[in-house]
Amino acid sequence: MSCNSSPLSGMRRRPIALAVAFYFAVPMAQAQQPVLSEITVTGTREATPLLESSASVGVINRDTIKFTAPAHPQQLLGQIPGVSVNVTNGEGHTTGIRQKIGTDPVYLYLEDGIPTRATGFFNHNALYEINLPQAGGVEVVKGIGSALYGSDAIGGTVNVLTRSPTRDSGLDLSAEFGSYGWYRFLGSANTGQKDLGALRADLNVSHTDGWRDRTAYDRQSVNLRWDYAPGNDSAMKTILGYTKIDQQTGANSALTPFEYEHTPTVNARSVAYRKVDALRLSTNVDKDLGDNTLLSVTPYFRHNYMDLNGSYNFSSATSGDPRIEKTDVYSLGFLLKWRKDFPQAMGARLIAGMDYDYSPGQRTEDAINFTGCTVAGTATRAQKFNCYRVGPRIYDYDVTYQSASPYLHLEFSPIERLRLTAAVRYDTMNYRATNHLAAGDLVITTTGTKHYWQNASTSQSFAKASPKLGANYELTPAAHIYASYNQGFRAPGEGNLFRAGQDTTLARARTKATDALDLKPIDAEQYELGVRGEAGGLTYDLTAYSLKKDNDILSQRDPTNQTTISTNNGSTKHEGVELGLGKAFGEHWRADIAYSYARHTYETWITNQFTGANLNGNAIESAPRRLGNARLTWMPATGTTAQLEWVKMGSYWLDAGNTGKYGGHDLWSLRASHQLSKGLSVAARIMNLADKRYADSAGGTGAAPTLSPGLPRTLFATLESSW
Repeated sequence: MSCNSSPLSGMRRRPIALAVAFYFAVPMAQAQQPVLSEITVTGTREATPLLESSASVGVINRDTIKFTAPAHPQQLLGQIPGVSVNVTNGEGHTTGIRQKIGTDPVYLYLEDGIPTRATGFFNHNALYEINLPQAGGVEVVKGIGSALYGSDAIGGTVNVLTRSPTRDSGLDLSAEFGSYGWYRFLGSANTGQKDLGALRADLNVSHTDGWRDRTAYDRQSVNLRWDYAPGNDSAMKTILGYTKIDQQTGANSALTPFEYEHTPTVNARSVAYRKVDALRLSTNVDKDLGDNTLLSVTPYFRHNYMDLNGSYNFSSATSGDPRIEKTDVYSLGFLLKWRKDFPQAMGARLIAGMDYDYSPGQRTEDAINFTGCTVAGTATRAQKFNCYRVGPRIYDYDVTYQSASPYLHLEFSPIERLRLTAAVRYDTMNYRATNHLAAGDLVITTTGTKHYWQNASTSQSFAKASPKLGANYELTPAAHIYASYNQGFRAPGEGNLFRAGQDTTLARARTKATDALDLKPIDAEQYELGVRGEAGGLTYDLTAYSLKKDNDILSQRDPTNQTTISTNNGSTKHEGVELGLGKAFGEHWRADIAYSYARHTYETWITNQFTGANLNGNAIESAPRRLGNARLTWMPATGTTAQLEWVKMGSYWLDAGNTGKYGGHDLWSLRASHQLSKGLSVAARIMNLADKRYADSAGGTGAAPTLSPGLPRTLFATLESSW
């Protein structure tokens, strides 16, 4: 089977037929690991057999999502080698894909290929804006994807796929209850095929009281998808998604080792909160123009609102930068794509496109202080924040982000078994900021003097080209080797540019604010080599990569005077291997393994300008070398499945100075589902089966570590009915 002659290749070259086939898709049998016939749409923006892709792509299908029933993205995405997601609160998360686990804006989150947020308004919690438990699938392109998706796609691109309507009408309802006041109601309705297409509606209502003090969480999500194929030469897909979140945060509130072991339910930052509204509307139209030519256009609208009292801003009653933040961003944009196949010219495929985004937004911030509201910390107990008072407004500006990004993608096969890919994208980005506060110095003296320098209204522009080269070679019909070279970048966000934060003197505050406007994009490049296939019933995917970032933004707090310095002077290296394995044993058993080993190091990293710390050669903190996930699945009869899962988090350094380590952890979970009768089933799962104490995140230093305890043993039970 060659790249030009495989049965799947023919499907790939008929996108309208493929879209109609997906539109009338029926549920797949339970599958815990993508098989060689898996189709991926994220790596090239075209439906492509995973075996023939020249990118490292992890795929989780709908059946796996349903069986896993994730209450948090952590419980699902770790099934992909090299992907780590940690809990902050509710469904809030930090991510580590070929990078340290953290909040760095080096990931791009998509829904059906459309960014869920505009570049420059990154939110590391972006997955909670998407209805993941009812998704149709998840694809993760690991590493740099800037040639197709632009800024932020450095560590990885996460694309959550919506569920298509079914051919027949139907209704699904499920009720789930669990420990710590957890409940979740999921409902889905399908109209079935009608003259004007088919409509699917999904509803997700979730709540938890939280297992730590004052960490309740509520979400309501609604998703509508309408698929319509007016003829054999065209297809339409309209998606509406809305999510509302109200949570008490601070669940990742770090504790001293004593509290971590003895009183882990303590929330030292109980006054923190987060409120989110996220709305997305898009329509994709594919039109077959004949002569192997496709035109696709996807206009979209977004609204992202957040009201946040972030616990990460609390450092003490008199220092740090605590504030109430409100951001409100609207977006209008489109994705335009033209694709033409040249079957007689080495099976070439040419794709040309343009992405456009116009996103006006607003940020307001009000300082808060904790006078009379804190309990001092001790060697065994963390400082507690029990109330706050709202102070003066420290930021009030409008900022409009606008980008236009043409791209070109070429595939061809110079010989029968070899498929080559070359792509380039050119991003032009502009920020226009209007400051509603008077330019100059803003001084707050309530809890110690703080200076917030206000820049005058200004604008900033960036332009960047991102190339990509890839190759996929068929070793055998069931084994392909692939290689790629990618360049990527991350443009400074509006927060980097227009809110430099406070400092202790007028001179320092002015310098920080004016220097922030000189920040440049972070540059990255990646080499990747992999092999995937099947042998003797064993599916495998092995990838080795080397990723380097230059001109990284140094942003670390000086321990002496709490000053934060931001400059483009950092360089880091990230190298590793990722392995995915899956095999069925007999008729009833299956084993799946996801494993990765990586080294993350500071190449050039001189921080804390006033104390001269040189971290060159140090290992990056919060970056475990080893990540593992193994699942043993038993299917004794049709409609009955049980699975034992093991999750491995390797040890990692607590701080950039490498003064102490978190030892890592091993967790076990158990899941089971059983069909009682046609249309009626039950399921249960136990997370953290051994009730092990572990940390979702750890920091501080070797002398004074801080740890955020993870979820204890937790039980969930579900009843589901279908009509």
